[in-house]
Amino acid sequence: MPVAQTSQISDSPSLQVLPTGGALGAEICGVDLARPLSPDTIQQIHRALLNHYVLFFRRQHISEEEQVRFTAYFGTPVEHVREQPDRAIKEIFLISNIVANGKPIGALGNDELTFHSDLSYLPQPGRISMLYAVELPRVGGETQWCNCHAAYEALDEAMKARLRGLRAIHRHPIARQNHPVTVTQPLIRTHPETGQKALFISPQFTRAIVGLDLDESDELLMFLFAHMTQPQFVWTHDWQLGDLVMWDNRPTMHRRATFPATERRLLKRTQIFNDETPYE
Repeated sequence: MPVAQTSQISDSPSLQVLPTGGALGAEICGVDLARPLSPDTIQQIHRALLNHYVLFFRRQHISEEEQVRFTAYFGTPVEHVREQPDRAIKEIFLISNIVANGKPIGALGNDELTFHSDLSYLPQPGRISMLYAVELPRVGGETQWCNCHAAYEALDEAMKARLRGLRAIHRHPIARQNHPVTVTQPLIRTHPETGQKALFISPQFTRAIVGLDLDESDELLMFLFAHMTQPQFVWTHDWQLGDLVMWDNRPTMHRRATFPATERRLLKRTQIFNDETPYE
């Protein structure tokens, strides 16, 4: 489970890691993401991410260039695989229901997005994702994260043994988003930096378990989905304007609540992917 104490970041006495007290997550206080960060601060934020899986920074005022720079401290920011209108900074992916001149300015609308780990339908899926809140609806649109490591640890030994070595097919519901070759991922994923094991399946993208008949596969997946999304494994982030949230996709999955179509929502996303292949 994530570390459950407040900790100082060494090169800035005002910078603190404040755990949420929930299943995962911590607030990082005392850092201005519009400014370049020192190597020690970057290292401490990275360590906090490994401990807490989801980090959020309140009251940020950053440009797209500054968001990309912050993302680059943790890997190589890349353009999202989904098509979007042309934009000056390709690494920024707009998540929005706003329509301008008769066309959506971003992707994903206002409907619920069920639990998933980003881009798990690709051979090398999402590692770190970040969202910066520019416009928010008055109600709805909350994001929840699931602690897939804690969910794995809570399984009994018989179930853990049953899952070992199994792989599952991951596919995006929109066919053109998928890789040309069917992608399978291990049901149990080992984090390459911490060695922790986590369940690596999701209601959004996991279709079937390889080697099981369909009924057995469906039964096992439904059991695991219900297990993983119990309240003790889930934490909800209530967005505020200026929030930047970053998360590690390897031990987590996340979902977004629906919000009224008449309300505007705009978040700017950056992402690091295509640099790790999941393994058990």
